[in-house]
Amino acid sequence: MTDVRGTEVRVPTDDGTADAYLARHADGAPRPAVLCFTDAFGLRPTVRKAADRLAAAGYTVLVPNLFHRRGPAPVVDVPAFVDAGARAEVFRHLAPALEELTPERATGDAGAYLAWLAGRPETAEGPAALVGYCMGAGLALRAAGAFPDRVAAVAGFHGGRLATDAPDSPHLAAGRITAEVYLGHADQDPSLPPEQIERLEQALTDAGVRHRCEVYTGARHGFTQSDTESYDEKADERHWTELVGLLDRTFRPAS
Repeated sequence: MTDVRGTEVRVPTDDGTADAYLARHADGAPRPAVLCFTDAFGLRPTVRKAADRLAAAGYTVLVPNLFHRRGPAPVVDVPAFVDAGARAEVFRHLAPALEELTPERATGDAGAYLAWLAGRPETAEGPAALVGYCMGAGLALRAAGAFPDRVAAVAGFHGGRLATDAPDSPHLAAGRITAEVYLGHADQDPSLPPEQIERLEQALTDAGVRHRCEVYTGARHGFTQSDTESYDEKADERHWTELVGLLDRTFRPAS
């Protein structure tokens, strides 16, 4: 792997300081910025490893603790491997933090993270990319709609509840998104049934958003997370191909 440096950093927000992980090339040269929204299990070794891999591909990557209002990560104990039983217990403890992270607060935080990244010497000038996993996919879509001039690409994987009937459903941000969007859905995902997939794609199409939505056959919700029982190596590698391809198209277009 390319020489990558990862450090723990602190990012000021309107609601206090968020702890975060910053991965970038060891030479310190400015590279395009990527803001990563994690799944609900948050900052942990597998997430840091993924950020390092993305940094090695040529990007400066920030992964914030989305639940910083509850304290530094991990805000609840997450086992080294999350099976079905552990998952239910973790979510039971996470419930207050999930309720506290309203769309308004999450979007405000995203603005702070983007501003912080833009001010770093390791970050190239210009807009950033957003990447989200599970609940992070919805956060990425909302942030792209809130900050269209600051976001050039959006990728979301195994996102849930992306096109509900709620007045703040992520798909309603489509009309404000100017970035290119790629979404990789799990077809074994009760949190994103086919009717929501169809509604989401229709919203992006109607808004004229450059996008591609794909369903990963046989994959379950959380297929990129190697420390969970939902992990699918084949689907994960496909996700890496699509993610890096999107970023390279956006920030390193062929001459």
